[in-house]
Amino acid sequence: MGKAAPRSDKPWAWYSGLPRLGRVAIAAFLGALAPLGQAPYDQPLVMLLVISLAFLLMRRQKRPGDAAMIGWAFGVGYFSIALIWIVQPFQVDPDRHAWMAPFALVFMSIGLALFWGGAFGLARLLSRRTWPLVLTWTAAEVLRAYLFTGFPWASPAQALVNGAAGQSLAWVGPHGVNLWLMSSAWALSFPAVYRGRIIMRLGQGALLCSAIALFYLPPSAPVSPVTAHWVRLVQPNAAQHLKWRPENTQRFFDAQLAFTAAPPPVGQPEPDLIVWSETAIPWTLETAGPALEQISQAAAGRPVALGLLRRSDRAVYNSLAVLDGAGQARQVYDKHHLVPFGEYIPFGHLAERLGLSGLADTSGIGFASGAGPRVLDFGALGLGLPLICYEAVFAHDVNGSDQRPDFLVQVTNDAWFGHSVGPQQHLAQARMRAIEQGLPLMRAANTGISAMIDPRGRVIASLPMGVAGYADAPLPAPLPATLYSRIGDTPLVIFLIVGLLGAKLHSGRSSSRLN
Repeated sequence: MGKAAPRSDKPWAWYSGLPRLGRVAIAAFLGALAPLGQAPYDQPLVMLLVISLAFLLMRRQKRPGDAAMIGWAFGVGYFSIALIWIVQPFQVDPDRHAWMAPFALVFMSIGLALFWGGAFGLARLLSRRTWPLVLTWTAAEVLRAYLFTGFPWASPAQALVNGAAGQSLAWVGPHGVNLWLMSSAWALSFPAVYRGRIIMRLGQGALLCSAIALFYLPPSAPVSPVTAHWVRLVQPNAAQHLKWRPENTQRFFDAQLAFTAAPPPVGQPEPDLIVWSETAIPWTLETAGPALEQISQAAAGRPVALGLLRRSDRAVYNSLAVLDGAGQARQVYDKHHLVPFGEYIPFGHLAERLGLSGLADTSGIGFASGAGPRVLDFGALGLGLPLICYEAVFAHDVNGSDQRPDFLVQVTNDAWFGHSVGPQQHLAQARMRAIEQGLPLMRAANTGISAMIDPRGRVIASLPMGVAGYADAPLPAPLPATLYSRIGDTPLVIFLIVGLLGAKLHSGRSSSRLN
């Protein structure tokens, strides 16, 4: 067998000669390009190639500290663009909160980037080679989903939801898809090092072509069958800065009543369930009796699921209620995964004494957390698992119910995001949950995007952002339980632990040469 052609550092001489600040700036710039893979840009090939360049940068870092700095800078660039929507909630009441917006984006980006910086530093600490970064980067995304209540928004796997590659979520979940994505990026990063290996170049070309096909070709699975049941999704389009003003609340309520009572389009049946959005009415459950009766009358006795607040002693819950034909809330679900600094402030009693509260908080010490995920009985439609807004971001929460539902129902108030990229990224995550579980998902959003999503993650009916109205859609039938819905993240976590231990053992026998 012929020997590999000797490597040359000449193509990297310009980079190696840069001061640390220059190398950090390049990493941050590349990181800022990677979010082009996310909605609404939807260019996952760009994300793959940029991550591959991150592996090339990693090869030039000899010390763990330098590697950690490059990974952190790449993460700061990535999250500062991917999470740009986070400034929008602070514009709802600009006189009080607008000054916080840049700090929120900066500190969030810096904090989340620490996960990626740690992944790069640990990979270099484990080995002089770069393949351990595949494991540590994937592990960093697992930790980001779980630690400190978790925040897996803008996971790289989220960028693949439109194409055939996204269907693998049903098998391995988001972190398994991240592992495949990182492995592909690592493999594509070799041409700059092994220029003489024609077979390797051909293999990388085949990998790149297959990735393009998997990214951009739609799923080949047949259209999901539908049940005999129809669902109406109501979208009032109440801008957040107007929603709670006394002069507007009745107008928005009346609009939702009108959408609820509207006859279906010609040739379509009456809906069997009507879904309103998160905090759809300005009254708490305890004081909303007359309003709930009006809702039931507008629905002609059909069940209605809507989001509203409820009080219990001093506690306030962000809840979803299912109304029967008489307007009685026969089932209530309380949101259990709350938004830090939005729905509650950590160390809430101390924050209350300092006069601090979350952006969406009405109680001073924040909302109370519900007992956890659980299914509700929607009668003839079957069992539904409610997700209130942010809860659709967490794949493991959707896996947390004791019973497998027949569908998922998400109510959300994406008015907090304005017309930024936030609602589109939030919809992408809802589609991920549908694929992972093999379940349809009905989504009612205050200002959009409301949608009926089939078990393959395809949107079969929707209302765009900024539109008031309703959408009627048939309820798709569920698929058999997916592999991911059965096993969750545990096997992948075990694989990562074993792989990292193997990297550590192997490093003791490897040469000091960078691959």
